[in-house]
Amino acid sequence: MEVSKSKIWKAAIVLIILLLPSLFYLFLFSGKHLHQSLPYFGPKKLVEKEGKFDTVYFTIPSFRLLDQDSTPFTRDSMHGYIYVVDFFFATCPTICPKMATHMHNLQEKFKDYPQVKFLSITVNPEHDTPTVLNDYAKKVHAGPNWKFLTGEKDSIYNLAFTGFFVSAMKDTLAPGGFLHSPYLILLDKEAHIRGYFDGTSTTETKKLEDALKILLYDDFKAKKKK
Repeated sequence: MEVSKSKIWKAAIVLIILLLPSLFYLFLFSGKHLHQSLPYFGPKKLVEKEGKFDTVYFTIPSFRLLDQDSTPFTRDSMHGYIYVVDFFFATCPTICPKMATHMHNLQEKFKDYPQVKFLSITVNPEHDTPTVLNDYAKKVHAGPNWKFLTGEKDSIYNLAFTGFFVSAMKDTLAPGGFLHSPYLILLDKEAHIRGYFDGTSTTETKKLEDALKILLYDDFKAKKKK
């Protein structure tokens, strides 16, 4: 019996629907860079368990700050998400506007991936209150996946130095009175540091985009194995 064309079309449509998620990921994550693995930054140590040694990689330390809505934000808030983090201040006259532009562009490119989030931490918390950060977030067109944090100055500077290994300090000779890193810092879902990218460089930001795709692809493969 000849199968009707309508039944063939229905079967084809069902097949496309079933394959669509995988096809979408293959299309997005096509390219040689996906065969690369990202490095881990920070100190690491070997831990013995049941006669076997395993490498434990550095994770950023615990912290507690406030976001632009005055809501507490901690390292636990980051668990299970891929983060791009930078340090800035709202009145920065030099590199911060360019960094914010690149953060916004990345936000738009990955807006369909709720597991990718963005974090900007002020190095001038005495001025950058939640109200100021809320206004700044609107100015740079930040979406709900991009948080701005403030808190105690010493806590922020210590987090920058010992948690992210970047500079953050008052400096009367620096433009705007503060010195801070230009890096956009990539964290995986376990809060491991996986890359540093110059947030003032379009070329470096493109490398960060590729690195984000690698982490997303790795996450996709891990879920497929479960």
